[in-house]
Amino acid sequence: MTTNTAFAVHQSARPTGFPTTGDFTCAAFPVPRPGPGTALVENLLLSVDPYHRGMMDGGEGGFELNTPLEGRSVGRVIASRDPGLREGDLVFHRAGWRTHALVTLGVDGTRKLRGHAGVPLEAYLSILGGTGLTAYAALTRTAALRGGEDLFVSAAAGGVGTATGHIARLLGARRIIGSAGSAAKVRHLTGVLGFDAAFDYHDGPVGEQLAQAAPDGIDVYVDNVGGDHLEGAIDSLREYGRVAWVGAMSMYNGDRSPAAPRNLFEVVHKSLRLEGVLVRNHTNLQDELEDFLVPHLRSGRIGTDTTVVQGFDRTVEAFLGMLRGDNLGKMLVRIDS
Repeated sequence: MTTNTAFAVHQSARPTGFPTTGDFTCAAFPVPRPGPGTALVENLLLSVDPYHRGMMDGGEGGFELNTPLEGRSVGRVIASRDPGLREGDLVFHRAGWRTHALVTLGVDGTRKLRGHAGVPLEAYLSILGGTGLTAYAALTRTAALRGGEDLFVSAAAGGVGTATGHIARLLGARRIIGSAGSAAKVRHLTGVLGFDAAFDYHDGPVGEQLAQAAPDGIDVYVDNVGGDHLEGAIDSLREYGRVAWVGAMSMYNGDRSPAAPRNLFEVVHKSLRLEGVLVRNHTNLQDELEDFLVPHLRSGRIGTDTTVVQGFDRTVEAFLGMLRGDNLGKMLVRIDS
């Protein structure tokens, strides 16, 4: 990179199934100058997320081809004509997947970071960012987890999954069970993150493995996968159980028309509640989330749980790795300074 040149990742083709590096290009452009009401941000950390895959198919709300991709980012203001932002301020914004961006405070989610002492920058794109906010909203609002209840979370070694485990423990969950995609991740869940039980969903039917891990059932399921995970959770949920449906990773690279769980009538029989979770509907909880978690981050009781890839030129590599499940916790890209 040079002082006067910025770079951005463009989507150049619509993926067929799993994306490839050939679906993307890296474009150079002059570092923009801020106009009235805007600030120029040099990005420091970028987020790559599962929802990006769905937006790459285009359609309403999807990514346009041959334009900079959108994504959550943390950056530092290097020039400003926005009265609410000063040079040196750290900001969260959504003009990621590029080295530099023009932002306006309060527009498209742009906000100045509170800058908690003793909290690493990675936290603002992981447990204090969209993944943590998703988990917090799912547990405290959608599922209304109560102390002493039992929880199952799928894709538990990913960004939302690890945040869900931490937050559920702090909220007083009795037993926390997770599914993951490898034996190493299962060991990480139980040996490092403190899950009470975990299993590799490749080792057999999810419903059977969950029933073994939670023979007395569960009260809450935070779903990041859908498909057979949702069906298995419905079988294990107790009466008046709740499902907070965050995502459906099992369908991101294939058929977008999932078959309904074969046991769907159990939702009626057990008086279950299933509700979707969209983080954009819960941005009002940001300060509450930080007030709740920052003391535990400072004390070391919880961590940021991130996998950080070094270098902007590896953004696509990080994204594809996240889709393959190469990460533990939230996958981030640190831009070379």
